[in-house]
Amino acid sequence: MDFHVSLAGKGDLSARIYRELLEAILDGRLRPGERLPPTREFAQRLQVSRTTVTDAYERLTAEGFLVGRVGAGTFVTDQPVKPASRAVAGRGRGVARPRRLWESVAGPSVDEVLPYDFQLGVPDGRLFPLEAWRRLVSRELRTRVVHPARYAEPAGHPGLRAAIARYVGVSRSVLAGAEDVLVTQGAQQALDVIGRVLVDPGDVVALEEPGYSPARRLFQSLGARVAAVPVDDEGLDVTAIPAKARLVYTTPSHQFPLGTPMSLARRTALLAWAERHDAVIIEDDYDSEFRFSDRPLQPLQSIDRSGRVVYVGSFSKIMLPMLRLGFLVAPPSLAPALRTAKQLMDMYGDLVTQGALAQFIEEGLLARHIRKATREYAARHELIITTLRRDFGWLDVVPSTAGLHLCARTAFDPRELVARARGAGVGVQALADFCAGTPQHGIVIGYGGIQVRQIPEGLRRLHEAYRPG
Repeated sequence: MDFHVSLAGKGDLSARIYRELLEAILDGRLRPGERLPPTREFAQRLQVSRTTVTDAYERLTAEGFLVGRVGAGTFVTDQPVKPASRAVAGRGRGVARPRRLWESVAGPSVDEVLPYDFQLGVPDGRLFPLEAWRRLVSRELRTRVVHPARYAEPAGHPGLRAAIARYVGVSRSVLAGAEDVLVTQGAQQALDVIGRVLVDPGDVVALEEPGYSPARRLFQSLGARVAAVPVDDEGLDVTAIPAKARLVYTTPSHQFPLGTPMSLARRTALLAWAERHDAVIIEDDYDSEFRFSDRPLQPLQSIDRSGRVVYVGSFSKIMLPMLRLGFLVAPPSLAPALRTAKQLMDMYGDLVTQGALAQFIEEGLLARHIRKATREYAARHELIITTLRRDFGWLDVVPSTAGLHLCARTAFDPRELVARARGAGVGVQALADFCAGTPQHGIVIGYGGIQVRQIPEGLRRLHEAYRPG
């Protein structure tokens, strides 16, 4: 690896080379066992004498930081070296500060993997047809190397946009052509692009309560005032949306996290509300692909007659989260601005992955994968529902017929229960985690990433963690 050494300023060049190499070893930039450049090559690159470099190497070798191997070169010692902080190595903490609003936006958290993890929003990677995907990626990579493009369309791979338009048109009755589709790196980037185009600092954005926390944090980061709108058995309470709301974010097909669908009456009322108040609706079709019973209601987008709905979807939960692929379907009035915002954000996405996904859809592999995964998730859903209703009298299960999680209400605050369950190796989430206002009582149980054989023991441990009174 080429190593940069700054020789600016006055003083002994050998001492400066020694000091910079020492700091790199202490702070971990040069790792144990890593090979240093030969003294002749390093000296030529630094435009100093070979003796100057040799003196620095010999000093570090004498102090035990480097070791010479005959015929092989000079290496950082394999012996453990206590790392120094970057501040000790000459780098301070800095005086630059972020905008004040970032002090109030919650940062990401990474939870430990538990033996019985009922985590939300995680699909089972073992169900994914990896060999077929490798074949498509390899084919697309060969094509891209032989026929490289300089800069691609910011809206995404043309073939993928057309495939998505057909896919959502057939599976969800979404009215779209390829020109209406913008490919993103997951649903979260789709929300970011929409927010950049539609939200000014101080604008009101309405979100469901309880609701999808990453969306709330994102709109807050854009300077929006986020209003929590209650959800009942029919979905979002349209009468509670603030009149000044510029944007309404909703998950009508499979409400997150409760799992209930929005009734047709509420959908019609929401569209009428948006028309009266000149607002835009983001329809996030969260987890709707995995449906176990009942026919899905029409998406808001398909019954929207004034072009106020932006439809958002993701392949992260259908396929693999690491692929980071999502999309939005925009009305023609918003499409040019959204494309420009996407271009300013990251120019365009990974064309190899996008091209492979286009073929994955066109060859019918996505539909086949969804059918197979739905059968597996339906079995897990049924096992959990049956067990909860039989053995957990203190839980009131919220009816759901789709997705990768379910919700159950409690008459008490379950956060202490959740903590005890985690101590027993069981991961569930409190419903309060998805509330911006008054915490609601309940737990949310995911089943995408846990095997059927693990579910009985995981639920048994959860039951043991319950201590009434």
